[in-house]
Formats: sequence, structure tokens, C-alpha cells
Amino acid sequence: MEQGNVMGTMRRDGGAPRRRHTVFRPVAVTALAAGLAAGLLAGTMAPAVATARADSSAVVSKDAAGQDRPELQKAVQAFVDAGFLGVQVRVNDERGEWAGSAGRRKLGASAKPPANGHFWVGSVTKAFVATVVLQLVAEGEIRLDAPAAGYLPEFGLDRRITVRMLLQHTSGLFNYTGDLDPDGTWVPGLPSTGKEWLDNRFHSYRPQELVRFALSKPVKFAPGKDWSYSNTNYTLARLLIEKVTGHSFDAELKRRIVRPLGLKGTVVPGNRAQLPNPYAHGYFRYQDAGEWKVADVSRQNPSLLAGAGDMISTTKDLQTFFAALNGGKLLPAKLLAEMREPHPTSDPLYGRYGLGMFVKDLGPACGTVLNHNGSPPAGYAALMYSSPDGGKTLTASVTAGDAAFDLAAYPNLLDGLVKAAFCGEQPAS
Repeated sequence: MEQGNVMGTMRRDGGAPRRRHTVFRPVAVTALAAGLAAGLLAGTMAPAVATARADSSAVVSKDAAGQDRPELQKAVQAFVDAGFLGVQVRVNDERGEWAGSAGRRKLGASAKPPANGHFWVGSVTKAFVATVVLQLVAEGEIRLDAPAAGYLPEFGLDRRITVRMLLQHTSGLFNYTGDLDPDGTWVPGLPSTGKEWLDNRFHSYRPQELVRFALSKPVKFAPGKDWSYSNTNYTLARLLIEKVTGHSFDAELKRRIVRPLGLKGTVVPGNRAQLPNPYAHGYFRYQDAGEWKVADVSRQNPSLLAGAGDMISTTKDLQTFFAALNGGKLLPAKLLAEMREPHPTSDPLYGRYGLGMFVKDLGPACGTVLNHNGSPPAGYAALMYSSPDGGKTLTASVTAGDAAFDLAAYPNLLDGLVKAAFCGEQPAS
């Protein structure tokens, strides 16, 4: 959909926007939702069912209001019983706020994960990047349906690729962390899985390097002709923000979102590999010379996923951000609606993709939810869900430990937690 009525002339001098962003009043939205199982386990866990564990530390804490939420406690505990090391969860709804954790903060220790610890959020970053791009659209600094090459001429992009296609994953560009070619063959990318990633997890990448690597590979399809999730799209979107504003993405994020919303634990770390305290440890389980080993991957350089998955946050900050976004406080109504317009050929298993968020219908008893989940290459998963009006949210972090795990069980665990939060359902035993 053309955005001509809210666009002005694009800045060509790389200077700062002429107008500051606007905070908008909440608006009603219809038929929008989200759900994507994070990539926490990809390349990190053996396909074997973990033995359920009873651990005296795996007790969900109550918030200051002392809410008793047995349906949430059971859904959170199910992750630990299935083999995950730890979980921290925050739910906000008509009953107020409930925050808790289960499992262990670290292997060899009994303390639970901190209920508001820091964690690598992975692809949740994409929702923040998309929001900043759309704010620039609202200010007339970017045109959503203009060629991305007009803003980033240095990459020689196909001029059929629009800014919208980057946010929507319809550009057809190769995913630099690895991708399937049209016949289903896996084409490796930069080291992002297995021991190869583990041995290179402190390597520093520049965003331009990631993009140029992706552009050296054949495209998956002609621009706009299909849908395929690609980190390359959002690294380009980050570079687009920096080119148009003349500022780093970190600076723009702070000015537009972090400071106005008071997000105390949200960071774009660059090459910094250390999570701020407090945090729960995440681990990577791998085979080396036929022997299973476990490595602590709490420290990792996130520059591999610049703009696509490199941020740090907390359950509280993600709740504040996603409630504000879906409550209409960060974007005008028209652009928020476009952000939540699902592409018909996007992944149907976990929802359909809009512009930086997924949409999913949980059924008549639960309604529509919006989300973007995520994971760095290993050790952590982040969950971020909201009702269309922002009034009900679920945010969480899950950490992997030293147990084998059945990959097929993760979607069921996720479904149980989401329905416990949005439907009030007791998770299946």
C-alpha cells in the first residue's frame, strides 16, 4: 500500500530528520496476531527426549502483589521439566503483572534465573528495527515502496527491492546465516551453527560485510514474488536507518524508543560480548570427536546478526516496548495497521509475517496475538507477545543447559505458555 500521504521528500544529504518522531494515541486494530518459535535449539540440542527433572529450585516466584497464577506456573515449569535449564516470564493483563522464573540460573548452582535478568533477544531485534524504519516513513524521510537501492546505492541492489520488501522478507535475498535453495538444498552461510559457530563466537563482523556476503550468493526468487525469512533484510534495514538519519542505529533507538519509554535494560551492544548483570547463563551442547560437551555461551559477539538479532533486553523492557507499540504510542494508526498486515505466503506454522512482527489467531476463546520471538545462534530464546491493543502481554527468556532435548516438543511448550497467558488455559500435563 502506497504511503504517499504521510511522506515528504527524502533527505539526500545524510543529515538528521527534519521532524522529531511523534507519539500517537492508541487505536483499535482488527484481526492481527503473532507466533514464532524461537531458534534456541537449532544446532544445539540432540534429538532425544529429555528426562523430566524435579528440582527444588524450579519454583516460580510471585510478584509484589502476590498473585497466584497456577496456570502460568505450570506452563513455565513444563520447560524445565522438558530439559531446559531456566525460564523467566512476565505477564501483564487485566489482573495486573505477574513475573516469575523456574529452573536454574547456572549449571552447578541452585539459584533460580533472575525474574528481570538480561538476555540476548535474537530476532526480537527486528521488531525494534522495523518500528524505527516506520517512524522514518511517518516523518517523510523514507518511502516504504521506494527502491532500497535509492537509499543504499553502494550495494548495487536490484531496484525492484523496496523498503517494504526488506521489512516483509519478500526481497528474495540470501540469508547470510545460511539458507535453503529453491530445490531444498541447504546452502551454508557465515558460521552460525554447530562447533564452527562456537569456535568463532567472538568474531567481529561489520554490517556491510554481512550484506556483501549475502549478495555474493544467488537470490532465492525475484523481488516480491515469494516470502523467505532472511537476516540480510534487517541488516540492510539497519544500514538504511543509519544512512537516512546520519546517526548510528543505537543512537536512533535510544532517541526514539529507549529513552522515551524508559527502557533501562535494552542495549545495542556492538562488539561487546558480556551481558549486563543480572543474567542467567545459557549453554551450547555439541559433539566433539564423538563426545558430548557443553560450553557456556553467555558471552558471545552479537555482531553476526547486526540489525537482525544483536540486541540485549529484559522481560520488563520487552513488555513496555511491545505494549506501547501495539497500543499505538509509537506509530500512527495507518502504519501500525500495515505493520500487522500478514503476508499470505509467509510461514503458516507459527503465524503470518507483517512488517517486523508475526500475526496468529489462537482461536475464538483466545483471539489474535502479535509477536516476534528470537534467538542468537545458541543458548537463549526470547518471547514477546501482545494482544492487538497492547493490554495483555507475555515476555520471556528461555535458557538451554546440558540436557538433550526433543526439538519437536518446543512448539508444544510454547503453545502451552502462550495459551496459559492469553486464554487462561491450564497447560496439558
